[in-house]
Amino acid sequence: MGKKLVPVAKKSDIPEGKIKEYKMEGKTIAVVNTDGEYLAFDGLCTHAQCALAGGMLDGHTVTCYCHGGQFDIKTGEVLALPPQSPINVYNVKIKGEYLFVEI
Repeated sequence: MGKKLVPVAKKSDIPEGKIKEYKMEGKTIAVVNTDGEYLAFDGLCTHAQCALAGGMLDGHTVTCYCHGGQFDIKTGEVLALPPQSPINVYNVKIKGEYLFVEI
């Protein structure tokens, strides 16, 4: 099955340094604005399925609020345990004022 662009939000809906959670195509996706760059990744931690939107964002690192696991939100790589598995990352496309996630 090919990927498709799914509309998510307006750029102004996601303030600098904030994480917003969206449900789309049966997935929980987190979208962030970090230094004017919009990134999208799986919204649930691979360790205990906690919502990453409730975590702390520091540049390209998100820290899960449940057990302190960390992920690189550009690559999905685990940066700090307890998560054993990486998260998926998704391409974000900007068309005018609107954000789309490629799923």
